[in-house]
Amino acid sequence: MAGVTGKSFSHSRRRLGTLHWRPLQHPVSAMEILTLVLAFFAGLAFLNSLDQKKRIELLRKHLGPYQIDVMLEKLAEGYERALAEPDPERREQIWSVLEGAERSIAKQFTRFVHFFVDVEAAATRVSKLPFALPWAHRWCRRATFDLRAAFMVHAYAITEAVDNNAQRPPRDKAYLILAELFLMQHTCHWFCRSFSTASTRMVRSHKTGYRQVLAAVSPYTRRAYGELTSL
Repeated sequence: MAGVTGKSFSHSRRRLGTLHWRPLQHPVSAMEILTLVLAFFAGLAFLNSLDQKKRIELLRKHLGPYQIDVMLEKLAEGYERALAEPDPERREQIWSVLEGAERSIAKQFTRFVHFFVDVEAAATRVSKLPFALPWAHRWCRRATFDLRAAFMVHAYAITEAVDNNAQRPPRDKAYLILAELFLMQHTCHWFCRSFSTASTRMVRSHKTGYRQVLAAVSPYTRRAYGELTSL
């Protein structure tokens, strides 16, 4: 460089040799790190909320014309009442009344699925991740399954359980129908929230776990659902 002599350059090198790296005068505090972490998770929760709200609205829009959740609760209560009834004649009457509700919920869910299969494929992907991440079905598509396909499995399984071609006694038939309905409900919550949230809700609402329900459904459901969800 112009104006820099050999002597001045040597002097500059000697000065640089005496310099030492000094730590930052104001290192990042633990509180600042905590604030950044909290801000990150708050942003993640906000994005999750937006994604989940969209999914909930999609499902609510298509389930709106039906009374599937209401009928599920009525069936569960009716089964409990029938199983607790000590009088055989009275118990048979309750089973007979419940048959109409069983056929109704099977028909309604099948009708719902008939229209739901027309929903855009991109909007019906379900993340297989155990926890919720915003738009995970888009950036991690391999770890997803199609909700429409899952609903078709449920529709067939519920109808088969209600038809009772295997001639199961009322008690066994009731347990099978409830297991199929609980698993279907779990799938809905899984789509709207996450697998872990759906499983927690199942325990809270029905006092039974996901694995217990999966073990109680028909072999067809267990196989088809397992192949679809890889669980």
